[in-house]
Amino acid sequence: MTAQKKNTVSKAPEQGPAYSSSAAYPQTRLRRLRSSAWIRDMVTENRLCASDLIWPLFIIEGDNTAQAITTMPGVERLTIDRAVKAAQDAAALGIPAIALFPATPGEKKTPGGEESYNPFNLICRAVQAIKKQCPDIGIITDVALDPYTDHGHDGLLEDGKILNDPTVEILCKQALNQARAGADIIAPSDMMDGRIGAIRTALDAEGFQDVAIMSYAAKYASCFYGPFRYAVGSSGALKGDKKTYQMNPANSDEALREVALDLNEGADMVMVKPGLPYLDIIWRVKSTFSAPTFAYQVSGEFAMLKAAADKGAFDYNTALIESLLAFKRAGCDGILTYGALDAARWLKQQKSA
Repeated sequence: MTAQKKNTVSKAPEQGPAYSSSAAYPQTRLRRLRSSAWIRDMVTENRLCASDLIWPLFIIEGDNTAQAITTMPGVERLTIDRAVKAAQDAAALGIPAIALFPATPGEKKTPGGEESYNPFNLICRAVQAIKKQCPDIGIITDVALDPYTDHGHDGLLEDGKILNDPTVEILCKQALNQARAGADIIAPSDMMDGRIGAIRTALDAEGFQDVAIMSYAAKYASCFYGPFRYAVGSSGALKGDKKTYQMNPANSDEALREVALDLNEGADMVMVKPGLPYLDIIWRVKSTFSAPTFAYQVSGEFAMLKAAADKGAFDYNTALIESLLAFKRAGCDGILTYGALDAARWLKQQKSA
């Protein structure tokens, strides 16, 4: 019985095509399917659409102001009135959702991140204003404490240690705050254990059963976040690193455990972050769970594309589209990218050409 079971388990499943291509030439010439534009289009396996894109926006206090972000060429911090116009532009191009991130003024940053659950904070006011003027676009709000703490961490810090459970209590307050303001999707990016279940319970208890959760389920401790941290003003304040709660870039199986936990706790969709360096993780997550899977083409990835294009290494739009198609091939249902507006415009031009 033991030997029989061992043989059954170790037998590899049949894979690959039902025919052999080792001696197919000259009968089979794959170039025939690449010979003209119409046939290439007909046999295209993956397509990128504006509806695949989510556009992250950085929000600042003030009126009618856009601040260039030096580490992310072409990306700006926007006051709420400018963000409303940006949301309208995105909706007009067929982008279904935007993700909002605050650049919190320094005087409002505290060790406990209390501004995160102030009902009149920057993000809540931005959500309300955008929903009023552009009700059909989805709004995704980030749940984490790093924009609000004076130490730059995603959780409460005590004697150099991030406190998990007390942080989760504050994250629930923050999530409820955003739901009351009108957020459609709550996106916890903090990587605290148990926060998805706690947030789902808190939302349901207050009647927000229809507010979805997009979990940053496999978020790695990556150097590619550098430009983002500069944009929200947390890089200079950050004490130490985030390796005790974000994932080790060397690990793959651990990502599946993280995703499984978050789905079991009530996540409606999951995200892998960063993007291009972790395409293998995206593929494994989608293949294993068949759940809605998203990726974040993070600030460092975007900045590299921009820098190389500015040096003449390649055409920016062509490289952007190729990189976004890589996410689609890997199994993504959607992609957060700072190039969302650029990509949507390019796709529209190609369709009308």
